[in-house]
Amino acid sequence: MADEEKGNDEHREDEYTKDGTVDLRGRPFLRAKGGGWAASSCILASDALERMSFFGVAPNLIFYLTNVLHQDTVTSANNVTNWLGTIMMTSVLTAFIADSYLGRYRTYIICSFIYLPGMIFLTLTVSLPALRPPACDLSSQENCKGNSQISIFYYALYIMAFGVAGLKANSAALGAEQFDKFDPKEQAQKISFFNWWTFAISLGNLLATTLLIYVENDVSWSLGYTMATIFLAISLLVFVLGTPLYRHKLPSGSPFTRIAQVVVAAIRKSSVALPDQDSTNDRHVLSTSLTLKFFDKAAVKTNSSNSDSPWMSCPVCQVEETKQIIRIFPMFMATIMPSVMMAQVFTIFVKQGTALDPRMGSHFKLHPANLSAVYMFSTLVGVVVYDRFLLPLARKRTNNPRGITFLQRIGIGLVMHIFIMLGAALVERWRLSRKSSTSPSTMFVLLPQFALMGIAEVFAAVGKMEFFYDQSPEGMKSMGASFFYLSNGIGSFVSSFLLSTVSKVTEKDGGKGWVQNNLNSSHLDYYYALLAGLSAVNLLIFLAVSKFYVYKCVTVSSESDREKEGSK
Repeated sequence: MADEEKGNDEHREDEYTKDGTVDLRGRPFLRAKGGGWAASSCILASDALERMSFFGVAPNLIFYLTNVLHQDTVTSANNVTNWLGTIMMTSVLTAFIADSYLGRYRTYIICSFIYLPGMIFLTLTVSLPALRPPACDLSSQENCKGNSQISIFYYALYIMAFGVAGLKANSAALGAEQFDKFDPKEQAQKISFFNWWTFAISLGNLLATTLLIYVENDVSWSLGYTMATIFLAISLLVFVLGTPLYRHKLPSGSPFTRIAQVVVAAIRKSSVALPDQDSTNDRHVLSTSLTLKFFDKAAVKTNSSNSDSPWMSCPVCQVEETKQIIRIFPMFMATIMPSVMMAQVFTIFVKQGTALDPRMGSHFKLHPANLSAVYMFSTLVGVVVYDRFLLPLARKRTNNPRGITFLQRIGIGLVMHIFIMLGAALVERWRLSRKSSTSPSTMFVLLPQFALMGIAEVFAAVGKMEFFYDQSPEGMKSMGASFFYLSNGIGSFVSSFLLSTVSKVTEKDGGKGWVQNNLNSSHLDYYYALLAGLSAVNLLIFLAVSKFYVYKCVTVSSESDREKEGSK
């Protein structure tokens, strides 16, 4: 028995991967040469270090904008979410380039050469006195506005943003394709990959929000940003060192062109009757789905002179890809609101901490930006508990290799968001009731909302990433991963819009705005209650859309299975 297992292992090592992956030169990939956890570990380590760099900037950015660049609360919060939104939405462009032309690895490398110089430039803007604005004279607001140094800072910040977008869109997808889903052992490992990817980036986030945030606030911005730049350089070195181990998927051409061809062909043959048919696409057997049947007309053969044109006749697999993207879209819209909730963690949640007492005892003092570390730590713990305890338990009860479905996992996170925002509203209402007290409220009352947000991330955010990657067509995996970031990006912009709108509306006719520079005169409790209400409405929409969602139907078969089927 042992000899048989040993023989199977040796045979497995000598075989090529079955999912179409190749090496960097485009040759079929021999399984023993890399891939699996060996390759993905380099990507996970690189991502953890890169997150240390990025989160050495992001959580503390609102304080740099207010304390150094002299911006007010609403403006600084909106600038942070707009910057984050730009990163997330630009990831779609880099994903398109990766899927269509360059592949994920080359796109990642090119964007790294944008990211690192951008980070160096950003470090210089906070380090050189000539590139920092002068101290603000509160008696004359003219000195607080229109400085050319502010423009230079944003120029550097957005150069960095375009580089970050390329890494975000491709790192997770590249890591996931290191596992061959046609191999049972690697398929089981792939199910856990996104959990450990979340663990890796959360670990980087945690170290950044403790070590780097402390350095920036208590030592110097210059040293903190310099350390973040060094971590980024090490991250890129680790990624490059793993190059010989990586498996690659070849670019498959523009996904937008393939989708447009199906739409055009279906419209041009709108009067054609539909026959019953199945189609085989390489190793993926895609049966024509029962929804969106109109688009099946694009695959119907006709006797017209231009029937061979890709704009007149499309393979069934191409039609099914298009239908799958269309089915994903309503789910995509329903997952924007959770991203609005997550945007509060690095803006209003952190700003709320400035109105509370940061001291614990006579020696320990916590900076508001350090509160993000609680969010990261709870995410780390949540991922381990989910992957090692909840997932095996759920598998036994449901007989589902994933434990629960993607949408069930996301739905749990959405429910949590409602209660978290209601809890945040109650905490803020309690704080306002004590604002005249001689004993100020402690900042540590905010820890539960940060911790619970981290746990919600394990369900909502990881579920979103898994859903968009798994449910995207085979030739659009980077695009699928970018839908996750696009959802987050739109959520950041929606957060900015909500904050600005609420601020303007509540300040009309001399009213006291819900969000002001002086949080003791604000009503963040009302704002949090509004977010809870919007989350509840979004949950109902999500449940309705989920009820009608049809999962991608792909039956995996090996070559031997198909040969047997053909000989019958």
